Amino acid sequence: MFGSRRSNIDEVIAANLDGLVRFAYFRTGERAEAEDIVYEAVLRLLESHGKISNAKCYLFRIVYNLCQDQWRHRRIETVPLDAIDVPDQADEELDKAEIDRINHLLDGLPPIGAEIVRMNVVDELSFVEIGHILGLPQSTVKSRFYAAMRKLRAEYYNNNQ
Repeated sequence: MFGSRRSNIDEVIAANLDGLVRFAYFRTGERAEAEDIVYEAVLRLLESHGKISNAKCYLFRIVYNLCQDQWRHRRIETVPLDAIDVPDQADEELDKAEIDRINHLLDGLPPIGAEIVRMNVVDELSFVEIGHILGLPQSTVKSRFYAAMRKLRAEYYNNNQ
């Protein structure tokens, strides 16, 4: 029975490894540090001996918390989207001007609102997953996301009229 749980955990790790590294890289700005954080998160998951009900959310939450710890200790700023050089599909179709515009708009949001928007739009996490990662109820995540989006739309329309 533990073998099948281990197999499921291995599948979750394999399916989310690139996304976890990208997630950490957005927050640390250093590829090696992002990889170290993900490695630590995977070790913690494996040490849990299969007692975790949602391994994907657990991994993202651990990575998020480890990035927050790094930020508190070293005061690392969130990396702008255009500074990221991860060889995945993360920056396929966005040109530099579009990325700069998105970053400028997100800078005008409260930090938690910007983080929720990034997690949903960039990291493609659901509201349930974001709630697990941030330790917030799904309804709070949704309301902060929609409030942030309303503010982004208003800012966009104000700048384009």
